[in-house]
Amino acid sequence: MGINSKPVVFAVLSAAVILVGTVVTVFVPLFMPSTQPASPYVKPYTAVELEGRDIYMREGCNNCHTQTVRPLRTEVLRYGEYSKPEEFAYDRPFLWGSRRTGPDLARIGGKYPDSWHYSHMESPQRLFQKSNMPPYGWMAMNRLDISNSFRKTSILKYGYSESDVKNQIDEYRATVTSDSYPSKESRDKITPPELRKDLTEMDAMVAYLQKLGRDVKNMEAAK
Repeated sequence: MGINSKPVVFAVLSAAVILVGTVVTVFVPLFMPSTQPASPYVKPYTAVELEGRDIYMREGCNNCHTQTVRPLRTEVLRYGEYSKPEEFAYDRPFLWGSRRTGPDLARIGGKYPDSWHYSHMESPQRLFQKSNMPPYGWMAMNRLDISNSFRKTSILKYGYSESDVKNQIDEYRATVTSDSYPSKESRDKITPPELRKDLTEMDAMVAYLQKLGRDVKNMEAAK
């Protein structure tokens, strides 16, 4: 009697073969260097940028905005260089998205000054009358929670020490609260007086948006 006449044995052997094939073709490549390209130009998010990313996800921004420029002429002309695998090395989870209710944000970093983002986040319709994006000015009224910042960077294996994280937060706070900050007027306009010397959720969101695509622009410029 052949194996075909033993349905239980045949089913078990078939499942074993499929399982082995799945592991070899799907899961093993996930841990191979060739499937995880890296670039010295792409840096991990700082603690403040990571906090901004978490707020971005919390508010569901990725439900309307994608973060991947497809290699299509029209998209490259509108947004910039198409997305590369290595630029997502530090993204957990990926925020590629699929719905383009709003513009793609993969190359938004450095496109506008911080003042533009503060104004846009407070009232999108002030800059784009027909925008269907809701206002997020209330973020400037929320003090940024940094109690778990070091833990987050540790879990994601960014390689920062606790002092690195503290320095990143202190440096960004010093930048946005300085009297010489170029976007001071826009920030102060929407930030309550009692929070102007501290970091807010709005500050973290702006930091995150300004990070998007900047490393790739440096990478392309170096070619």
